[in-house]
Amino acid sequence: MDDRAAVVDSVNRYATALDSRDWALLDEVFVSDVVVDFGGRVVSGREAVRDLVRRMLGGSGPSQHLLANHRVELHGEAARCVSQVRAFSAGVGAAAGRSYELLGEYRDELVRTPDGWRIARREMTVRHEIGSRDVLRS
Repeated sequence: MDDRAAVVDSVNRYATALDSRDWALLDEVFVSDVVVDFGGRVVSGREAVRDLVRRMLGGSGPSQHLLANHRVELHGEAARCVSQVRAFSAGVGAAAGRSYELLGEYRDELVRTPDGWRIARREMTVRHEIGSRDVLRS
């Protein structure tokens, strides 16, 4: 697989992990000391990111994270990837019948590791929100 495709595959793996609730798969997405800025909420370390997304999505219903329009820049052992994101989550329990959706952008900085490309830094920008954040748990 060429580097560009491998970078996109790593970024897309995040969506797969979240939607399948395969939290262990995040080991194949992020370096251990990743820093993620979820629109002003900064989380450091892969375990902290895993805990946050598990809390947010673990109690909600089905979700779908769609990533598109990947723009990749390669710089030797480093890469940047900007992707558009559309994330949908359905409510369950007290939030049944409600949903939450966001439209935004991921700005990722990746590094090549012995196990492949991994995200070292992610910045998320939310451009528009639809529905109720109550669907998510944090």
